[in-house]
Amino acid sequence: MSDRKRDAERVIVPGEVTGEVSVYQPLTIMNLSDRGAQVETSFPLLLGSLHEFRFSLNGLSVIVKGRIVHSQIGGLGEGAILYRTGVELVEVSEHALAAIRTFVETNKLSIGEPLVVIDAEIADEV
Repeated sequence: MSDRKRDAERVIVPGEVTGEVSVYQPLTIMNLSDRGAQVETSFPLLLGSLHEFRFSLNGLSVIVKGRIVHSQIGGLGEGAILYRTGVELVEVSEHALAAIRTFVETNKLSIGEPLVVIDAEIADEV
């Protein structure tokens, strides 16, 4: 072990102190515009909550913040419940907005086919 000391002293936490962690969870984008998306997940998302999503759009990764506006059970997939959730995009950067618009324009011909996302980060409530 290193002899290097921490820059700040740590203290024992009295009682129970809880926290949360953001993790990567896969999702499928069912439809997408520069104002919102419908996504399918294997877990429910709380109505009105804010989350960060990372979309891989034609090799370009963008992070957007979205508010959950509706959610319902969409069906069963491989023995698990699938949830269809409407996401309103909020505070979208110009970079992300341009990437989404380009992606939508170039994929208009594949109407009806779900857009598969390689990975997505759904962060805790923002």
